Order: sequence, then C-alpha cells, then structure tokens
Amino acid sequence: MTSTGVRTEAEDSGPSGYAAARLRLLTEGAQSGPPRRAALAELTDDWLAGLFDAGAEGLRGVSLVAVGGYGRGELSPRSDLDLLLLHDGGDPAAIAALADRIWYPVWDLGLALDHSVRTPAEARKTAGEDLKVQLGLLDARHIAGDLGVTAGLRTTVLADWRNQAPKRLPELQELCAERAERQGELQYLLEPDLKEARGGLRDATALRAVAASWLADAPREGLDDARRRLLDVRDALHLATGRATDRLALQEQDQVAAELGLLDADTLLRQVYEAARVISYASDVTWREVGRVLRSRAVRPRLRSMLGGGKQVAERSPLAEGVVEQDGEVVLARAARPDRDPVLPLRAAAAAAQAGLPLSLHAVRRMAAGVRPLPTPWPAEAREQLVTLLGSGRPTIEVWEALEAEGLITRLLPDWERVRCRPQRNAVHIWTVDRHLIETAVRASEFTRRVSRPDLLLVAALLHDIGKGWPGDHSVAGEIIARDVAARIGFDRADVAVLSTLVRHHLLLIETATRRDLEDPATVRSVAEAVGTQSTLELLHALTEADALATGPAAWSSWRGSLVADLVKRVAGVLAGDPLDEPEAAAPTAEQERLALEAIATGSPVLALRAQTEPPAEEQPSGDPEPLGVELLIAVPDQPGVLPAVAGVLAMHRLTVRTAELRALELPEGVEGSVLLLDWRVAAEYGSLPQAARLRADLVRALDGSLDIAARLTERDAAYPRRRGVVAPPPRVTVASAASRLATVIEVRAQDAPGLLFRIGRALEDAGVRVRSAHVSTLGANAVDAFYVTDPEGAPLPGTEATVVAQKLEEALRG
Repeated sequence: MTSTGVRTEAEDSGPSGYAAARLRLLTEGAQSGPPRRAALAELTDDWLAGLFDAGAEGLRGVSLVAVGGYGRGELSPRSDLDLLLLHDGGDPAAIAALADRIWYPVWDLGLALDHSVRTPAEARKTAGEDLKVQLGLLDARHIAGDLGVTAGLRTTVLADWRNQAPKRLPELQELCAERAERQGELQYLLEPDLKEARGGLRDATALRAVAASWLADAPREGLDDARRRLLDVRDALHLATGRATDRLALQEQDQVAAELGLLDADTLLRQVYEAARVISYASDVTWREVGRVLRSRAVRPRLRSMLGGGKQVAERSPLAEGVVEQDGEVVLARAARPDRDPVLPLRAAAAAAQAGLPLSLHAVRRMAAGVRPLPTPWPAEAREQLVTLLGSGRPTIEVWEALEAEGLITRLLPDWERVRCRPQRNAVHIWTVDRHLIETAVRASEFTRRVSRPDLLLVAALLHDIGKGWPGDHSVAGEIIARDVAARIGFDRADVAVLSTLVRHHLLLIETATRRDLEDPATVRSVAEAVGTQSTLELLHALTEADALATGPAAWSSWRGSLVADLVKRVAGVLAGDPLDEPEAAAPTAEQERLALEAIATGSPVLALRAQTEPPAEEQPSGDPEPLGVELLIAVPDQPGVLPAVAGVLAMHRLTVRTAELRALELPEGVEGSVLLLDWRVAAEYGSLPQAARLRADLVRALDGSLDIAARLTERDAAYPRRRGVVAPPPRVTVASAASRLATVIEVRAQDAPGLLFRIGRALEDAGVRVRSAHVSTLGANAVDAFYVTDPEGAPLPGTEATVVAQKLEEALRG
C-alpha cells in the first residue's frame, strides 16, 4: 500500500481505520526493520494530522510536533507517541479543546502517549531546566499545522544547545554514567535492557546530541548499523511479547531470534553484544574528545594572554619506537610507518597500557588501514610486546577494546573471532567469553611474582577458554588451538607443551579440590600425572585463581582457595618424590572432637552453629569478601539416612547449603563407636537463622522417623507455586571412573533448588549404598556435587552397579 493510500484510509475511517492499517503493517510481515518503522511513523503522522486538521479549523500559530524517538521517525510496535502541541499563546480554550481532540483518540486505541502543550517560550524554558526535555526537542519533527512555529522552535532549541554545550554536555555525560551504573553494560548482560543499559539506544541518542552540539562527533563507522540492529531487536521483542518492553528476558530470546530469522538465542545475544560494543566504544571515544575540547577551551584564553596570541603546539612525549603521548592519548609518531612496521600495533598497545593512557582512534585506524601482517612465527619483539600488554593490569582492557574495535585483534589472533562477543549462559559468569579471557589476564598480572615464567601465565590466561567457540569439551578443543597459537606467536616446543597443558587442565585444580576427597591417594596421584612438573603446577595454581576471580564473585572464596592450596601442596610433594601413603583420617579439631564425644555419649546428634568470620583484608583474594553464612558442625553416631535427614531439616528451615563435607571421624583411643562429621556452610534464604536447639530437635525426629520431611517439603512446595522463569537444563549424574580406589565417585550437576540435597541423599539411601564422603558446592544457580559411595561392606561398587545407581539417581532428580 502506498503512503497516499494509507493516509486516505486513515483519514476516511478514523481511529478504526488507523488501527486496522497499523495491525496489517505489523502482522503481514511484508516490511521489517527501518522501512517498517518509517512506514509506521508515516501512518501515524497521517492519522494525527487528520485529527489535528479536524480540530484546528480557524486556529493559527499552532502546530503538532513529534519529539524523541517518534521525532526521529523510529516507531517500534509498542513505542510511546511523544507529542508536543505548540501554540503562540492564542485562545487557551480552543487550544485545550484541540488537545483533547488529539489525545483522547490516541488513548482510546490503547497507545502510550507522552504529551505536552506549550508555547515556544515555555518549551525553550522547560528545555533549559530539564536536560531530558532538551534532548527530546533536538529531534523535533513537524507533523501538522503552522510549519513556521515548529521551525522557529527547532532553530532556537538547536542554537541554545550549541551555545550551552560546554555546560550541558558534562551534565549529559554524568547522566549516561549514572544510568550505566544502574543498568550495567549491555554487551555482557544475559537479560539486557536494550534502551537503558550502557551501549544501548539511550547512549546512541546521546551521541546524536553530542554531534548536534558541533563540539565533538562520534566515530561514525558502524554506529548507524549498530543502532539499527538494536532497534530491530526491540521491534521483534515488542511483537513477540505484545508489550512495550526494552528488557530482553531469557524466556523471550528464542522467540525474538525466530522473529528476526536468526539461528538461536545465542546468535541473537551475540548480535546485540556486537552492536552494544560499537556504541560503547564510540561513547568512550566521543566523551574523551568532549573532555579534550572543553579542557582546551578552558586553557586557551590563559595561554593566549601569556604568550601574546599565536597557535599552541601540542606537546608530544616519546613512549616507544614510533609511539608518542599527545594531549592525554597515545598517538603515532610523525615518522611511524605502519606499512613497514608490523609490530607497531602491539608496541603502541603495550606502551599505552603501560602508561595507563587510551589509544587514539586516529592511531588505531591508521594502523588498521596500513599495517602489514606479522610473519609466522612472530618475531621475538612482537611476542614480548603482547606479554607486556597482557601484564599491564586494568589499563589492558581499554587498550584491547580499541584494537578489537578496528579488527586488529582478529588479525593478530584469528581464533579470537569465535569467542568474540560469545555469551555464557551461566549465572556464575559475568562476562562474555572474550572479556573473561582479558579479565583473567588482568587478574593473572597480579600473580606474575608468584611464578618463574610470567609470560606463560599471561598467555595461558588469554587462551584458557579459547576452545569455547568449538563443539565438545572446550578444554580439549582449547588445547589444540593453544598449541597452534603458541607456536605461531613464537614460543619454542617446550613452552608450547606447557601452554597446551595449562589450557587443557585449567579446571583441574578447582574441580578436584572441591569435588574430590583429597585424602584419597588416587586423587593426588591423578593430578600429579596430569601436571607433570613443579613449574607447571606453579603456573596452573596461579591460572586457577586468576580464572576464578575473573569469572565472578560466586566462583572464588578463601575457602575454595584453601582447598586448592591444600591440593597443590599435596601434588607438589608427589612431584618432589615424597611417598604417597594410604590415607589416614584427618585429626579432628578440639571442637570437632568435643562434639563427637558428646554424640557418642548421648547416642544422638550434636551440632554447633558458628558465625562465619571474614578473614582480614590482606588474606582475602583481591579483597573479595566471603559469601555470607555460618558454619554448621554436626556430629552424628554413624547410622543410615544421615545425609538426607540433615539436608531435609535444613531445607525445612529454609537454609541454603553453600558447601557441605561429610566424613567419618577418627575418635580418641579407647572410645568405641563411629561418628559422622558434617561440616557445612549455610545461609538463610531470608530472615534470620533458626536456633541450634530447634535444628537439633528436628534432626533427632528426622533420624528416628517421627518427622516426615518429604511430606513437609511437598506441602510447602504446593503452597508456593513456582514462578515462571528460564527453563533449566535437566540434571546430569555420572560415574567418575578411576577417581578413587577406595570408593565409587558419583557426580551430580543440577539446578540448585530447595531440598535438592535431601532428594539426592534419599535416592542414594534407597539405592542401598553408603555415602563415605560428600563434597557439595553451589556456583550461582548450579549445584556441582560429588559423592564417594561404597557398598554396605565398604567396597567400591562394581561398574555396572555404579551405572545403575547413577541412572536411578538421575531419574529421581528428573521426576
């Protein structure tokens, strides 16, 4: 349908005609993207112009103006209509009547409306007082009425904006920073707000406002396309949900992806992240330029008076061969020749990061346009400059992003393309894969004094998750890629072998320390065989901590650090040739022994709740605090059903289990009996912790069978129906072969939920196996647990029987 046809139908049929035409435009699918947004704006213009013309007969000096996104002609399916009825101060009653003739039909159709009625002087005054109003007026567009009134306001508002730019642009920058602090960065969020998050549509609009000030301009390349992609996603989100929302929730992502013709939700998120990254980088460059211009304007009058006029020559300070500092940025020296110096991008980047300065946009683009590829293998200087860049700490991130924005990173490391902007659908991870790799290098730079080969540590940090762009186990795929990249970078054969080992086993220490029995010789021996040498173990220890710290707050704590350190100490002993004896029960602490003796004496469980104290700041890894919670120690005479009983009682009292250890305790000589010790860390879901006496009383009843925990939990779940949310992947239960000679290790990975550990414990009891020890940990929404089980006589389970137990446990958790 032509625009003329649309206008005729809208005018002839009134609101119902507009509604029908609007519905066809949104549902027939003949148009999408910018053409559909423009057509929807044009259709709406025609309808509103008809309403205006019908009500403004005889009125002069009045116009209807679209502002904000509607003013830009960008109407998404559920966008607000931002309208200004502009008048010259004539008959107030007639103006009010005209406003009603326009606003009420809009409301009657259920469209969201942001409206105002002002004279040009009132509009100008309001814009001067409210920055958001002024930003909306910068996109003012005439719809109907007196074009001269609209044009006069536009001219005045633009002139005011340009005259007031030195004052208003810092206000706008502060507004953007506050919004980013509240909403986070669009390029990393799993459920991003397409409009409000940093790198979203609000920031794109702010860049248009900066350009309109004539004070500075954003780098234009790719910016319009990035903005268009975010608008396309928002259109699809509106159509998929039927709501005026900007938040791309997890449960809507598959539908939005399908609406856009994309493969899946990950492809959708990656496109969103790429667009956000373009806008974020353009914002960084633009605000830096605004600051430089404003500083220059503030300094120039004083210099002119001191120097008697004349043009100031910017000072240039050498940083490296072909690289200088100028006006707070790193730029290329006048004699630099990117076409003859393939190491220049890495040298400039390393110099910028070491100096804590940004790389200028012009310098990066000049290098991207003219630099020659590095030979294979890289020369020693290139490798050294890469290591220097990676070891520069926090400034590395901004410099790396500048290189990546112009495609230089993927030229240096082609395998980077697969991890670039790749989402991680795991609540533990707070970054995309590529940003996590850089963040790990930044964290690793803090540990370079702990290792004899800091260069290998930093490169391993950069590459440890490089296999996440490939199918299968990312550690296995990453080992192959790391071997190839390390050789290309120029490491010798021995170093290549170490780097590939670090990538292959970068999860080995943390997984073993938190999921395996460290008292079992097989555990320590398997790690020693995988690592091979003391120097590799040293590097792997530092990489493990850097990786966890760069993952997110749920991935590391001093408790996890102590487990890893204990494992490293044991493995170091094996590598040094110390004999690995059969395990002896760990000596109990004084408190553990006291509880155990009381449990033997009373024949019933004894427990202690102890507030978890945070270690001193200097003992905290990078200052990260421990998760809140308390330590729960329970001593129970050895008997069936202890694990499900304890887990069930805690679930009844709404206590979240963060970590859990269960083991048999060695009693003093002469004391008969056997005691199980449970050392758990728990936290209240909400409210305060229950009293220890109440927990003990319920535990006694659970163990003697007088408390039906399963019924209580079922009753509570029925009273509180589950909220709609993301569908978690199904649980997975596996048997870890050859993990121990003393027991069978069964691993459980599942969505954490109240009562999960109770269900696991009950299923293991029903299977007729004995839990020798348990190692339970929660990472975000994921429970990752390992149970060392034996038959009733204390022997490991035969292979087929172990498989059957694992299958039954998985079926119980799926049910």
